[in-house]
Amino acid sequence: MIKFLLKGLLRDKSRSLLPIIVVSLGVMMTVFLQSYMSGIFADSIETTAKFSSGHVKVMTEAYKENQTQIPNDYAIMGIAGVMKKLKTTYPDMTWIDRIQFGGLLDAPDSAGMTRSQGNVMGMGIHLLGNQDEITRMDLKSKLLTGRFPVKKGEVLITDELFRKMNLKLGDKVTLISNSMYGDMAMYNFEVCGTLHFGTAALDKGTIMADIEDVRVALNMENAAGEVLGFFNDSPYVDSKAKELSSEFNKDNSKKSDQFSLTMLPMSGIGGMDFIIAYSENAQYIIIFIFVFAMSIVLWNAGLVGGLRRYGEFGLRLAIGENKHEIYRSLIGESILVGLIGSFIGISIGLVFAWLMQHYGLDTSGMMKNSNMMLPSIIRAQITTTTYFIGFIPGVLSTVIGAMLAGIGVYKRQTANLFKELEG
Repeated sequence: MIKFLLKGLLRDKSRSLLPIIVVSLGVMMTVFLQSYMSGIFADSIETTAKFSSGHVKVMTEAYKENQTQIPNDYAIMGIAGVMKKLKTTYPDMTWIDRIQFGGLLDAPDSAGMTRSQGNVMGMGIHLLGNQDEITRMDLKSKLLTGRFPVKKGEVLITDELFRKMNLKLGDKVTLISNSMYGDMAMYNFEVCGTLHFGTAALDKGTIMADIEDVRVALNMENAAGEVLGFFNDSPYVDSKAKELSSEFNKDNSKKSDQFSLTMLPMSGIGGMDFIIAYSENAQYIIIFIFVFAMSIVLWNAGLVGGLRRYGEFGLRLAIGENKHEIYRSLIGESILVGLIGSFIGISIGLVFAWLMQHYGLDTSGMMKNSNMMLPSIIRAQITTTTYFIGFIPGVLSTVIGAMLAGIGVYKRQTANLFKELEG
């Protein structure tokens, strides 16, 4: 039966050419969009993880409850011991301690009086003697002028803040903030370079200094606000992060002790749960859209094709075939068309997806005022799902289209079909 239907489709191009072209185009776009969205979501999630949240984040219970306020008075004490324990207990992960803080940056004039000031959000990371954080946060591509710190007391600030405060490389600036114990803290830095993130929220007033300088500035010796953990063998996997957090919290978290350690997965930080859930379900949205659109097109194509095939239907009824058999054969033809079109569409879509994955698209010029953490070069990501996702809209839409168009066979009277055959 399949061989018979396949021969019929190959010999009568008018029955198969248009549906195969429609299915191929739709499947090609489905495959490409799935890989594109997988890439952009994966990159944006990884960029956010590397910059601020980690795949998991360890902090104190009190710090977790007031994360948005960056409460360093609830920082992790004895950070050296905590880091050693984390690295020993979870050796398959990378652990990094960081300090986030807010404050006021003051630039004095030659007489030591305030010349300009700016509100800043700061980050203490490992900059001296270690390039890992620079590489992880992709800071080399964001360094606009100057250089990275090579000695104590040097700081990086955003170019927008640098210009707003009328600074020059080498100028002295004073950070005014709160220490870990709540009193006022003041510390002098020397500006050694400027950064441009391409994100308005960060470019407005971000500074970065070596974490040891920040510890001295904020009186946080052997302390850190948070510890970020990254999977060594894979990108972020929500189920894996949640399982790890649950295991850690079972042994360490105590609600009654505000300084006990707790771990959060990335999806539990700053509304990232919605973005992660959306990224996981985006491919199903794509499938629904293309199944719906392609079904409408193939329904109309089936109706047009059915009009010219009423004579054929009449002949088949005349030799004893019933309407159910004719309807089933239409569905069989649609499955074959869907499979052929899907193979072609997936093949072409994978070519475009590979090109996008290999070469990428530079969007740095378009993302200058964006508030999202996105990489400057957007790439597609070919996953296991990419290889078969096209079959779902490809086959399903042709079957739905054929089922809708084939209803017309039941609505026609056998006598009319005979008359059309005679005509």
